[in-house]
Amino acid sequence: MNPDIFGWLALAVASGAFIQGSTGMGFALIVAPVLGILQPSLLPVGLLVLMLPLNAAVAWREREAIDLMGTKWITLGRVLGTFGGLWVLIVLPLNYLNILIGVSTIAASVATWLAPVFSPGKRAFVSTGVITGITETATGIGGPPLALVYQHMPVATLRASVALCFLIGEVVSLAVLAGSGHLESARITPMLWLLPALLAGMLLSHWVHKSINGRFLRNFVMLFAITSGFFVLLN
Repeated sequence: MNPDIFGWLALAVASGAFIQGSTGMGFALIVAPVLGILQPSLLPVGLLVLMLPLNAAVAWREREAIDLMGTKWITLGRVLGTFGGLWVLIVLPLNYLNILIGVSTIAASVATWLAPVFSPGKRAFVSTGVITGITETATGIGGPPLALVYQHMPVATLRASVALCFLIGEVVSLAVLAGSGHLESARITPMLWLLPALLAGMLLSHWVHKSINGRFLRNFVMLFAITSGFFVLLN
């Protein structure tokens, strides 16, 4: 990998790990557009691989705040949606996948930003799981639907529950991608070099996650994601 590309990817990974570790969302919204511009062949497998240790650490750190009931229904929908995401990967060529990443990033960010206050029920959780399964398996981006359904709950519940849903879903997506021949070592090995950057962002979030102004950072993530989505479309 080109050193310049690696440097930008490492910066994106560290920033994404810090923001998601602090607020419960943001990693894929930051890293996926950067990968889509600089190294699109690594999507979505490389992104899913990096998110495994990140979400395992966040879920364990705040395990007492996990919403187990919501996680159960989201996971059910997530398994069903995974096969829809696999279909998208098979049907769409790489250029169209970049368009999907850009459009889905912008649309999901705007929806998350503008959604009114509500209390999710079983139907909302299952629907969220289906949408997340499709988008995360196809593009690596699954956070906005989860953040949308949990955004009006306590911050610790959002962080922990979203992380656990991600963790389970990523294992399912990678298993399905492996079974369909999309899990190649050439897409995984380059991401292993980015693990130190991921660890740095995770450690930094550990020191500030209880005191950070989550509302401000959430708005920053949304603005960054929308801008990144437009850059992917222009690219």
